[in-house]
Amino acid sequence: MSFQDNVLQIETMAYAGSSPWGEIGTSVSNDLSPQQMMDKAGLDWSVDKVPTYADYNGEKIPTGMEALVRSSDNKVLTQVGGNWEPVQNETAFEFFNEYCLEGGMEMHTAGSLKGGKMVWALAKINESFDVLKGDQVDSYLLFSNPHEYGKAVDVRFTPIRVSCMNTLALALKGTAINGVKMNHRKEFDANHVKMTMGLAHEKFDKFREMSQYLCSKQFSMDNLIQYYNEVFPRTYEGKNPPVVKEYNDLTTNAKKAFDLLETQPGAEFGRGSWWQALNSVTYLTDHVMGREADSRMTSAWYGANQNRKVKAVDKAVEFATAA
Repeated sequence: MSFQDNVLQIETMAYAGSSPWGEIGTSVSNDLSPQQMMDKAGLDWSVDKVPTYADYNGEKIPTGMEALVRSSDNKVLTQVGGNWEPVQNETAFEFFNEYCLEGGMEMHTAGSLKGGKMVWALAKINESFDVLKGDQVDSYLLFSNPHEYGKAVDVRFTPIRVSCMNTLALALKGTAINGVKMNHRKEFDANHVKMTMGLAHEKFDKFREMSQYLCSKQFSMDNLIQYYNEVFPRTYEGKNPPVVKEYNDLTTNAKKAFDLLETQPGAEFGRGSWWQALNSVTYLTDHVMGREADSRMTSAWYGANQNRKVKAVDKAVEFATAA
């Protein structure tokens, strides 16, 4: 495995239906239990903490750190302290049991990134809405389980636009919490996470209101240029930012987003609206930026592009409100 494979790309993956990141992984039916999805995704392994030692003058001296070792191949995933509590893959997938048994969700995608350092599971919530007739948005629950020091367990709601498979950001200011992060200093408490997140439909309803609001507000060309400039800003030295007034003043990625405005899948919905503008950014980050489909997925969910999508939502609402 190359350095790039280890850092960014997908190690194993299973998905139901169509994969938004190309035909990566194993295709499965959409009626699998969480445990069956875990097995199909190649995640039926556990991690163990093993003491580590330093060799000094022929003696083994305890380092005070422990190696986190994968059971399937004895691979060391990371080094952690003695009080670091791993969350096993089985525990992560058990989180979905109640939802799936009640018929509120079905398993959609699961896999391993960064050579096993990040395990995720994505379940489709049986709830959707149309921003406009035919422009459907579905709701998903994403559970990210890192086997890596310094990374927190992350459980969040993730809307996905069906026409283009954009993963959208639940980022509207003033909305209820849409996700929970938990560090590894204490044992994972599934009930606490569920109570903190509340009911899925409450978060999804907030997103529906925001989406339809953006769809009702039209942009001017001047404001659109400024929007792309703020989402993909130019770098500069000194105190005064460069003046951006027209297309040619934009950065390369800002120009790409502008060019996608009328060519992105779903461009026919809400033409001239801030909803259309927002989706040109999310389509760029999810399906265009990055060299490979799996590295785009990694960045869209966990890297710089996830933060950029949050900013894109906030700025779209800001410009729409001022319109």
